[in-house]
Amino acid sequence: MAPLREKIGYGFGDMASSMFWKVFSYYLPFFYANVFGIGLIETGVLLLVTRIWDAVSDPMMGIVADRTKTRWGKYRPYLLWVAAPFSICGILLFTTPDWGSAAKLVWAYVTYILMMTVYTGINVPYGAMLGVMTDDSQEKTVFSSFRMFFAYGGSFIALFAWDPLCNLFRNSMGMSLQSSWQFAMIVIATCCFILFLLCFKMTREKLTTVSSASLGSDLKALVTNKPWWLLNGASLCFNLFNTVRGATVAFFFADIIGGEQHIVVFSLSILFYSGLFLGVGEVANMVGVALAVPITKKLGKKPTFILVDALLIIFSIVFFTCSPATNAGLLVMLLLQVVISVLTGVMSPLVWSMYADVSDYSELKYHSASTGLIFSSASMAQKFGGAIGGAAVMWLLHGYGYIERPEGAQTLDITQPDSAISCLWMLMTFIPAGVALLSMIIVWLYPLGTSEMNDIVAKLKVQREQPVDNPGNKFTEPV
Repeated sequence: MAPLREKIGYGFGDMASSMFWKVFSYYLPFFYANVFGIGLIETGVLLLVTRIWDAVSDPMMGIVADRTKTRWGKYRPYLLWVAAPFSICGILLFTTPDWGSAAKLVWAYVTYILMMTVYTGINVPYGAMLGVMTDDSQEKTVFSSFRMFFAYGGSFIALFAWDPLCNLFRNSMGMSLQSSWQFAMIVIATCCFILFLLCFKMTREKLTTVSSASLGSDLKALVTNKPWWLLNGASLCFNLFNTVRGATVAFFFADIIGGEQHIVVFSLSILFYSGLFLGVGEVANMVGVALAVPITKKLGKKPTFILVDALLIIFSIVFFTCSPATNAGLLVMLLLQVVISVLTGVMSPLVWSMYADVSDYSELKYHSASTGLIFSSASMAQKFGGAIGGAAVMWLLHGYGYIERPEGAQTLDITQPDSAISCLWMLMTFIPAGVALLSMIIVWLYPLGTSEMNDIVAKLKVQREQPVDNPGNKFTEPV
């Protein structure tokens, strides 16, 4: 049983990653279109191209990490090596140079590609650490739950503080709109740097796995791994669900809720802004993470995944019935955000734990540990989901006539056409519901249930203690 200190330390790693990732996912599209000053179409292409490159680079990083040998282990040293570049690239990403449109677009591509490359360099090895910190399937879920609990805690801090930080630098310190976003990121980046160093200090790799096969064999094993393909599909849909809703929120609040809306709770008037909506969601995510272990113990991982998808479909559609013109409607929106976020919170550690199971399945079947390569696919699915979701939001808004703020504008106030408003509602409701339905269908076909994993773990313990060519450890493919 791993000590509590190590579980907390592991959580710090994704706390740092998630602080950046949520700001990128939820605010970067809005930043490019309304602060930085490039169009919706250009923003959509930028998000798609750069993240597709980033997703392709994930398996490369997984291969490199699998073959890394240091006194600190395979994966853990990358937390130390990449922490500073990670933070610096984040600051550059939210920097708006005083250049012409073409030069600014080049800057956006270069800084985004750099940021996503160093994100891969630290996040893929970090994720793969789960496969070598314990060999117990249920404890992997516990580690994964700590990871996601701290991830959502970091997301809450970043999202809840983002608007106040921007307003502090802009209103209290007299900075421009563009500079206020840059300095807000400097604060977040500093926190992330410290958290990664703490993660390195507080964790250890306990299992020694060997990637004994050739690179070609590892890749062949990967592409013939049915559970890997299915889990990738489900994970991509899950990330697409989160990205579509998340990337829409800043637009939804700017153009439907408005910047001065308040909700009244027990005679207390509270400003209802995007950071509050997203921040409350992150707290609810943390509740969901805490529920993940007891729920999966009782129901199993696969049934839990299917149940969560079904509930996400229902509550996403109910969100469409809310009225932003009444206090009751706004309160129901916030309540539904809480419920949906609890459900996605349950899902998050579940996905990472299932990737650890797929890694064990692969090691048993192919007699070679490719943990980093398999976990890189989880990051790849996350980024493909982000790429497709972010680009789709931009292109759909453009197609439905969304009016962008002019370059250099110092205000976000503008009136949108009815078609753009309708598109924003669909992006918050029926489109995510359709994605959740597709995810549910895919997971229904996933073959690694509780009994199958118990059998795999037992056989894998024997295999790790015996020569690779020992014939006494026969593997039976799960149906």
